[in-house]
Amino acid sequence: MELQLDRVTKQYGTKLAVDRMNLSMKAGVYGLLGANGAGKTTLMRLLCDILNPTSGEIRYDGQNIHVMGEEYRSLLGYLPQNFGYYPEFTAEKFMLYMAALKGLNRSFAKNRTEELLRLVGLEKEHRKKIKTFSGGMKRRLGIAQAMLNEPEILILDEPTRGIDVGAKTDVYHLIGKMAQQGLAVMFSSSELDEVMALADRILVMADGRITADLPRHAVTREQL
Repeated sequence: MELQLDRVTKQYGTKLAVDRMNLSMKAGVYGLLGANGAGKTTLMRLLCDILNPTSGEIRYDGQNIHVMGEEYRSLLGYLPQNFGYYPEFTAEKFMLYMAALKGLNRSFAKNRTEELLRLVGLEKEHRKKIKTFSGGMKRRLGIAQAMLNEPEILILDEPTRGIDVGAKTDVYHLIGKMAQQGLAVMFSSSELDEVMALADRILVMADGRITADLPRHAVTREQL
């Protein structure tokens, strides 16, 4: 599996949110580091085929992802920065609802829901309403729903934003588990320590461009 960006640009009026980006992703964990406004969310939405590039092309194993359409999106799992949920739903009901939206077989969805809630440590809370969950529990539920369709590519936009240190540790553990399953995982963060702790490859983004692309073992704090 290889995901390639070939001179991808996304422009809003005169602003270049993503500027002529070239990038190649295979299995592993990619940490996208950058300040607010660097273009991280726009890049992730392009990778998820939510936005179309102004110019350039994104290819999955040589095929244009926009042309692939639903075939490509079936390979994706996505946790947006602002994860929407229904507060009156239980965790289990929410997962089954999301599975239905993804067109998954109900029997498969039921088994997959049980598996994923166990993976993210919410099996004991599966019949509790989401409105009773902490911020960390909601983020873990968000990662679980992103995994429903057994994706090859997992995109997590600020997965630890707004949650406490203990909950962050849970999310770190989950990202590690996803990597062990052979996925290509990209997560964004504005925290250097977080990216250095988790990523196999560190991508630094500023003004819509990748300004550094380094393997973790070759990175020092001073470089970044």
